[in-house]
Parts: sequence; structure tokens; C-alpha cells
Amino acid sequence: MDIQPQLIIELAILGICTGFLAGLLGIGGGMVMVPFLTILLTQRGVDDNLAVKMAIATSMATIIFTSISSVRAHHKRGAVRWDLVKGLAPGIVLGSMIASMGVFALLKGSNLAIFFGLFVGFSATQMFLDKKPAPTRQVPGTVGLVGAGSAIGFLSGLVGAGGGFISVPFMAWCNVLIHNAVATSAALGFPIAVANVVGYVISGQTVQGLPDDAFGYIWVPALVVIALCSVFTAPLGAKAAHMLPVKKLKRTFASVLYVLAAYMFYKGLWS
Repeated sequence: MDIQPQLIIELAILGICTGFLAGLLGIGGGMVMVPFLTILLTQRGVDDNLAVKMAIATSMATIIFTSISSVRAHHKRGAVRWDLVKGLAPGIVLGSMIASMGVFALLKGSNLAIFFGLFVGFSATQMFLDKKPAPTRQVPGTVGLVGAGSAIGFLSGLVGAGGGFISVPFMAWCNVLIHNAVATSAALGFPIAVANVVGYVISGQTVQGLPDDAFGYIWVPALVVIALCSVFTAPLGAKAAHMLPVKKLKRTFASVLYVLAAYMFYKGLWS
């Protein structure tokens, strides 16, 4: 697949936008990135089913870099609950590997597209309603954290997201302060991304039809350009969050997510 200047520009714009939105609204870039990467890949002749898988895997790979940028800012403010990171990380690695090396490889891209559409639609509804679970209990013990981490890692691996829409509500439900939950979720993005990416690379080694510039399921040019751009714009989004009406912006963005979810659902049903 030729890397043309137009493609670099398109990927750069995508990286700039997803990085800024991630910082502004506290969302993972995967919800925006996956649909657009799917479009770019199919436009370049990649099979629909394979394009969805590559988009999900590449989106997850970018989180390795954006999570580092994000967690440094949160750590400086002392907001990260490292005890929760240590408790959830083993389960996250387990769930991520099961998803990326097993279920992801076995499922058709069309099924993953449908699941992604449903997941994003659910997340958009949460964002639109600004729903926060009532804090009803304390953080569970080791077994409970491993179980929760496994679920977070597994679901993240199937949709190419950093897990924030699962981990933040879970921690809030466990009486973790919301700013600590958001910061801790950012830190959890790193083990989620690394474990899933390892699985995507291994499970993609024997797949037929991948373009020459792919490493397993990872589309390398997209990873490089998007990661470079999003790392610079995520802090700008975080600064803007203190100056803009974020609740109104979230409702507007939720409407955009519904459109993207509908597109992926359509791809899943008719690809």
C-alpha cells in the first residue's frame, strides 16, 4: 500500500482531532478512530472484514502513546490511584490476551463491527445523559479486582478502546472520587494497550490479505502519524476542558458518536 501525501494528511487530521477530543472530553480516541480508519483502509482495497479488525488493532496501538502523555499530567497532580492500577493490571492483561489472541482472531470483522456499534451507542447514551453510577460500595479485594480487570481488558480488546467507559463507572461505583477514577483509567490504558497489541501482532501473523505495511493487524503508517499528532493535541484538549462548557460539548459529541456507531453497525450487517 503506497503512503501518499494525501493519506499522511488524512491520518494527521484524524490524530489531531482524536487527541484533542480525548483530552477535552476524557474519552478514548478509538470511538472516533475506528470508523475513520475502517473507511481509509477499505478505500485502499483492504477487505471489509479485515479493515475493521485492522482499524480496531491500530486504534488500540495508539493508546500506548497517548496514555503515557495523559498519565504523566495526572500523576503530577497526584490523582492516579496506583494501588488500583496494581490491583486491576493482572486481570487486564489476562482479559486483553484472551480477547486479542483468541476471540478477536476467531470472530468475523462484521461481528466485531456490530459489537463496536452497540458499544459506542451505549457509551454515547451514557455521555449524553451524563450518567454516573451511585457510589454504593468499597473497592473489592484482590479476586474482585482481577475479575473486574479481566472484563475491562477483554471488552477493550474487542472494540479497540482504552477501557475508560468501563473502568471509570466501575471505580465511581466503588466510591473512588471521579477525578481519581479518570486519572487511574488513563494509567490503565497502558497495560490494556500493550497486552492487546501483543495479541493483535501474534494472532495476525498468519492472516492472509494484510497489506505490506501491516505488522500483524497493526497498520503501521496510521499508528505512527496518529500517535505523533495525538500526543501533542491531547494536552491542549485537557487545557480547553477548563475553559469550555464540557457538559454541552459532551452532548453534542454524543450525537456524532451515534452516527459513527450507526456506520459501523451498517458495515457489520452488510459487509
